[in-house]
Amino acid sequence: MNRKVLLHRNLILVGITSGLLSIIILFTKSPLINGNSTLSIALTVDLLLTVPFVYFLLIRKSQIPKTTAIPVMLIGYLVGTYFLPKESQTYLDLFKTWALPFIELIILAYVIIKVRKALKTFKKLKRVTPDFFDALKNVCQQILPKSLVLPFATEVAVLYYGFIDWKTKITGSNEFTYHKNSGTPTLLGGFIMVIAIETIALHFLLSKWNIVLAWVLTGLSIYTAVQIFGFAKALTKRPIIITENELWLRYGILNESQIPISDIDSVVLSKKELQKDKLTKTISPLGELEGHNVIINLKRENTLKGMYGLKKKFKTILLHIDEPTIFKEKMEIALQQFNKH
Repeated sequence: MNRKVLLHRNLILVGITSGLLSIIILFTKSPLINGNSTLSIALTVDLLLTVPFVYFLLIRKSQIPKTTAIPVMLIGYLVGTYFLPKESQTYLDLFKTWALPFIELIILAYVIIKVRKALKTFKKLKRVTPDFFDALKNVCQQILPKSLVLPFATEVAVLYYGFIDWKTKITGSNEFTYHKNSGTPTLLGGFIMVIAIETIALHFLLSKWNIVLAWVLTGLSIYTAVQIFGFAKALTKRPIIITENELWLRYGILNESQIPISDIDSVVLSKKELQKDKLTKTISPLGELEGHNVIINLKRENTLKGMYGLKKKFKTILLHIDEPTIFKEKMEIALQQFNKH
């Protein structure tokens, strides 16, 4: 029943917001707008302020984050850019030049403040090293639509781990690394080198034909290299953790899963390749290119959460751990202690 009410409310919300935007679009097609600065100002105000404000009033008593009014404002800006005549976009240009960067700074500052607060709370409650990516996702859930949480958090985390967090990670007794004896960091570094060499060669080749296309592809290549660098750095910052009730499997920000101790059937030290099936996964997206030395079998299906919200079901998962013997001993202790309760 609650789902039906929620769906009905969301449909009304989308319908009213879309209806207001549609009415404004119809006005932009009117010949009255040509040379009418007053009407141009009115439509711009409606797109950037009136529609977001009406949207805010509609969601103010719901669980929808109030900050979602900002994306509605940006949608209004895009609608105005596309539908308003060029000569009527003076105030949209002013918004883009002065207001938009200010809004972006406010959002970024708000996210940083919330993440720092969440990290402190996380450390007090969990009694383990606070994890930036987990805190970031929790904060984003409070201020962004659900569909944007993981994409936005992933992009911010790439920059954070790649260029901001340079402190050496000190692992606790219940934390386990997986990058020191693995070839993955070297492999990712090789990818970055290949991208750099090919980008330089391709840029000079394309610049003789189309300089704009050359710089666009160069920018995309640099962005890809930055992402890979962030992914590689995150491997060193997000260890696998054994808690009283859960096993937190992580592979940087690329894959992760929280497995209840009660769901674990066995932990086996093995490098043997298994016959692949739909419910056998590797924690590393590189699969057998990295190899494994630990096999975890579960009593029931669990979910492996990947980059940008991709999900996979598994009952057996293969992973590489730098200290597999100690990991197995710790897991056996955790299983024994859990079974006593």
